[in-house]
Amino acid sequence: MPRHHIAVLGGGLSGLSSAFHLSRRFPDSFITLFERKPSLGGWVSSERVQVRDADGNSAEILLESGPRTLRPNAKSLLELIHLLGLKDSIITTPKSSAAARNRYLQIPESQGLLTLPNSAMSVLSPPMRTLLLPHVLKEPVMRANRPTGITDESLDSFMTRRFGASFARLFGSALVHGIYAADSRKLSVRAAFPSLWAAEDKGWGSVVRGFLMPGTSSPQLEDYEMGDIPDMMQNASVYSFRDGMSTIINALVRHLERQPNVRIIGGTGVEYLNVNEDGRVELRTTASQLVHPDHVVSALPLPVLNRIIPPSSASLPNLTANPSSSVTVINLVFPRVPGLHPPGFGYLIPRPLAGYSPNDPGILGTVFDSCSLSAQDKSDGSAQFTKMTMMLGGPYTLTPAHTSLDTVLKYLGSHLTDPESESTKQLPEPVFHRIHHHESCIPTPTPGHLDRIAEISATLSSGPWKDRLEIIGAGARGVSLGDCVESGKRSGAKL
Repeated sequence: MPRHHIAVLGGGLSGLSSAFHLSRRFPDSFITLFERKPSLGGWVSSERVQVRDADGNSAEILLESGPRTLRPNAKSLLELIHLLGLKDSIITTPKSSAAARNRYLQIPESQGLLTLPNSAMSVLSPPMRTLLLPHVLKEPVMRANRPTGITDESLDSFMTRRFGASFARLFGSALVHGIYAADSRKLSVRAAFPSLWAAEDKGWGSVVRGFLMPGTSSPQLEDYEMGDIPDMMQNASVYSFRDGMSTIINALVRHLERQPNVRIIGGTGVEYLNVNEDGRVELRTTASQLVHPDHVVSALPLPVLNRIIPPSSASLPNLTANPSSSVTVINLVFPRVPGLHPPGFGYLIPRPLAGYSPNDPGILGTVFDSCSLSAQDKSDGSAQFTKMTMMLGGPYTLTPAHTSLDTVLKYLGSHLTDPESESTKQLPEPVFHRIHHHESCIPTPTPGHLDRIAEISATLSSGPWKDRLEIIGAGARGVSLGDCVESGKRSGAKL
């Protein structure tokens, strides 16, 4: 008879990772994963499409509508790749490649792209010599200026204090657009970029001094089974898989379906979760099934979890405290044209000088996929195509006009135009494009997020739940795929 019945809510990467690790650590327990949608994987989605140019050349192009690359510093992901046997599926982007060395910035008030520094010497080149260098050099000699008593603030406030408003807008907001698709004026610096906050403490008020000072790093758990995967990543800037990011989702699902102590119930969500009068956990599904699990791992978005827990003594605080960003992803495939875009990973766009307006194009950034992920595509030998992905939305309010192909190509042409040119680059007609709208896909941890999560954890431990419910996933523990897998790995610690 199973020792525990563990219910995992949500079939995205966090939930699947949780079920995977729980099934390994507790082979005598029975694990049920519930996912409202018929498909698993959350926002991870890879698709192959057949394209053909005007000359009849064809190719199979791999497109991602969600995350597309991974950084090799997430040990939990490297472990998962090793344990699932995905080593031969990996493709890496070398640190020496143009995609690794070249990243760009597109300032909304201008056309063309600015090359971001990739070495100490490149900081001395214009225009970074005036946009970046003075702010970095001035910061270590500034007085400590963190207001007394504050325990968190927005990234924009933090960077404005230490580096100035223009630096915060140009570099801070662009970075946040690329990771969170959010407004840096609303994002918690401690939750999103804890190393910045820690560096200011360590450097007696200076971030730059803090990063330059030697010191011991925080002790970390080293219970990862990674095999020789880290050796493969020694020279990798980023990596993915030949068949896209869905590779890891599909492998997880196949593995779990083979486990005798795991059941995946797709197309069935949870509409009620509570502790009943007898002190038992009670869960009711959208299929009207009543379940009494011993332990629940929720990988649901926090507002969704809030909706299924009725007002009662078992209610939890702070579940609706944070907003979420919606993102529109546009995949574009062009016939190969020399010089269509500069060699590199892509570019990000900072917050406009006047703030976010409905009249703005709403573009957050563009990835030059062919530069780093061309190994995913299959051609007939003569076909040459260029794939790019544009991200829009987040802090912007989008209308259908924003995402029309003519509008997108107009602004993309302006971005890819030489800054010295007087006319906008005319782009070729894409041979394929697809638009994906992702509603509320990335949570924005606002200032105070870590304290609110700590309050939720304390309530779960001391209240009616008695540690029988735990919350993992992007809304609580970080939005990167590495964060999601790590939170899944650590689930069930109090069982």
